[in-house]
Amino acid sequence: MSPKLLAEGQGLAPRTRWFDLEDSITGAVRRVFLWLPEGPAPQAGWPALWMLDGNAVIGTAIDAMRAQAFWPTGTGLGWGALVAVGYPSDAPYDSFRRSWDLGPPPGRSYPPFHEGGLEVRTGGGAEMARFLLEDVRPFLDTIAPLDPDNRALFGHSFGGLFALWLLFTQPAAFRHVIAASPAITWEESFLLEYLAGFTPPATTAPRVHLSAGEWEGDILAPFQRAAPDAEFRLAEKARTRTVAAAQEMARTLAAMGIETHYETYAGETHMSVLPVAINRALHWAFALPPEEPTHA
Repeated sequence: MSPKLLAEGQGLAPRTRWFDLEDSITGAVRRVFLWLPEGPAPQAGWPALWMLDGNAVIGTAIDAMRAQAFWPTGTGLGWGALVAVGYPSDAPYDSFRRSWDLGPPPGRSYPPFHEGGLEVRTGGGAEMARFLLEDVRPFLDTIAPLDPDNRALFGHSFGGLFALWLLFTQPAAFRHVIAASPAITWEESFLLEYLAGFTPPATTAPRVHLSAGEWEGDILAPFQRAAPDAEFRLAEKARTRTVAAAQEMARTLAAMGIETHYETYAGETHMSVLPVAINRALHWAFALPPEEPTHA
């Protein structure tokens, strides 16, 4: 089966298209954004950065790409395609749906986000992974020249958790994995069980970039320190350990022989970190190789 195209349109920036695709198995509808550079694609096709939380990230990614890849000698950034998966909505996030889609199994149930709402469920990550790999990929292959061997995946927060889970369960799915502020300790750190059973591929192991914002560590951001909920926020920091958990993950993956880099973004919180992390994802996915020095 293949996904059903329900609607499509142009938007956000030149050369940007969106497609509302119906999941070939579940019937769930998600919006896929596609941006392509101008000019002919490389012989193998465009390298592509795939992004989760598509509504929230696609605009920033396009602007950053257009501004920088235009000056490769000053930025080191090459051209590539952008693929972002979100929902048919003008809002940046659909918290209810992303809880299911980006929460790897086994998942749990939680109270509604608001009175009268539906029970919130996590654990649908396998459904989302199948949609990405078996529905979206073949669909895009019919309309865009994309390099099947040079794909990167970016996720933030829950998206970072999903990206790492997919790395551990399907390590050949993406050549590069970028996890910003990943929710590694979510649901009693069940992700570590997947890590324990993970064996990196003997060849072409994915490259991994992990990151978090400075104010996701043990100290509150300056503007939060006198807030009424400061004590609660500190307790949440102690529980989630976003910076420490990402650093530990980076050390573990590096010890397995995987090319891994960790970065702390100065002056950023869990949400303000997003534009910085998107920019770094572009460079992790599309960095130009260093030029060889010339000799007289």
